[in-house]
Amino acid sequence: MPLDVVRLRVLVAVARTGTVTAAARELHYSQPSVSHHLARLEAETGARLVQRVGRGIRLTEAGHLLAERGAEILGRLDAASEELSAHVGLRAGRVRLAAFPSALGTFIPAAAARLARDHPGLDLRLMEAEPPEALRLLRAGGADVAVIFRYGESGPEDDGVRLVHLLDDPSLLVTSAAHDGAADLAAYADEAWIAGCERCRAHLLALCAEAGFEPRISFTTDDYVAVQAMVAAGLGVTVLPRLALSAHRHPDMRVSELSGPPRRVYAATYGEPPDPPATAALIAALLSRKDA
Repeated sequence: MPLDVVRLRVLVAVARTGTVTAAARELHYSQPSVSHHLARLEAETGARLVQRVGRGIRLTEAGHLLAERGAEILGRLDAASEELSAHVGLRAGRVRLAAFPSALGTFIPAAAARLARDHPGLDLRLMEAEPPEALRLLRAGGADVAVIFRYGESGPEDDGVRLVHLLDDPSLLVTSAAHDGAADLAAYADEAWIAGCERCRAHLLALCAEAGFEPRISFTTDDYVAVQAMVAAGLGVTVLPRLALSAHRHPDMRVSELSGPPRRVYAATYGEPPDPPATAALIAALLSRKDA
């Protein structure tokens, strides 16, 4: 029996969000409706896809397999829909961009304005997401372009992800105004440190290891405004990319640029080229405004 696309989308949402409640919220369904679709999908496939655990559920091995394949199928269907919309030209259609916060706070608004000016009928949807989540959205068909970053120690992205380099973003040592502003990480080995997202934390650990110490991380937050407020209050020191300070800079801090390779910022797409016209237009707009 052919798989129902709506029910497949429900299963993929449950796999991605982890709960029926979160999937219902994402899909704008009621929780009973999500449960109903899952039950019907099990009946249609003849496979047990979910298992109750306490008050929640988890996917079985068959559920994970179908959800993984379903994400690929739905991504292709959404891409086909976008390509059909683009077939009539860029006078209409939709393109979705997932990007990390400091990119949304710096160069992306200018790129979005250029896209709107050049293609006024194109509907641009913006979503905030750190690179791992942005790439998941991209592979699952929830985004057409993902603006991500990588550090030198980051591994390559999955097969099928294509990268267009947008800009290089230097790393900055950020301390409170009470410090002397030394750019030597080892001078702060005994300080409390503030870490960011998964990739930023890994980069911080690598920098400190190269300087000969393991940082004592006291706070972790993805919010670069909160990080700067903590540093300014003397609660710790940190390493931030320049984009984060271009988006917002607390006045009571000292900033020193660190030597070494910068993080590299990319526009990522998924699947075989060529990109649909709307996606290509968005990437062209990003390239035209790649300076922060």
